[in-house]
Amino acid sequence: MPIRKPIASALCLCAVFAAAFVNVAQAGAREEGRLLTATEVLSEVQAMPDLQIPDALLSRAYGIAVIPDVTKVAFIFGGRHGNGVLVVRDKLSSPWSNPVFISVTGGSWGLQAGAQSSDIILVFTTKSGVEGIAGGKLTLGADASVAAGPVGRQGSAATDIQFNAEIYSYARTRGLFGGIALDGSVIHVDRSANASLYGKSGVTASEIFSGQAPTPPATAQRFLEKLAQTTHSPMRGSPAPQAEVPATQAPNTAAPTADAPRTYPLEEQK
Repeated sequence: MPIRKPIASALCLCAVFAAAFVNVAQAGAREEGRLLTATEVLSEVQAMPDLQIPDALLSRAYGIAVIPDVTKVAFIFGGRHGNGVLVVRDKLSSPWSNPVFISVTGGSWGLQAGAQSSDIILVFTTKSGVEGIAGGKLTLGADASVAAGPVGRQGSAATDIQFNAEIYSYARTRGLFGGIALDGSVIHVDRSANASLYGKSGVTASEIFSGQAPTPPATAQRFLEKLAQTTHSPMRGSPAPQAEVPATQAPNTAAPTADAPRTYPLEEQK
């Protein structure tokens, strides 16, 4: 009898460790699934020439967030919630940072009823907007101005040519894609999801943005590759293009041929 108690305790500990390992593995798989879905959303949206985000807007982006499957449920009072990823860059010619997981929540009221799922994309055109998210949360419309984004290759000519808003929002619902009003929605940094993906407890958004966090899995790299292709920007870690050095022209030492014209110095005039 005294021997069975230690054995039972050891079995319980093994079961606890096994359950913890399974939970960690499932959590990592869940976050990688978000990255894969975000990559698909980017590919599908930019494959629609008449509905895609204009290149003129993407070239001004300091941050891009992709939030797939944002669910909105409403009956007079409504709520919206979704989880996605955000990447930023210091300069418009710089590569994108590693992704940070975020969540979006918001509410509305009025004569409304039903449920809806949308893929939302946010384009940040100023550094102040992404810096607010790195601090923990950002309220759209209060901390940063948000506007429904133009679509199509000529979208910049149709709406807000100067791109005066700090954030432009898009939503795809049942095959339709266009700007959406998200005033009052709050963006939070999903700390638990970031810790799961990067394998570091307490990792911050600033550490991820600055490249001080551990290397993310290959799914993050695929997302960054698609984003670089969409925004025509370089990949992180790729060598900078070298300036072409003009070749120096070697002096012509070949003897003149018989048919080649010859020149002679003029005689010195006396």
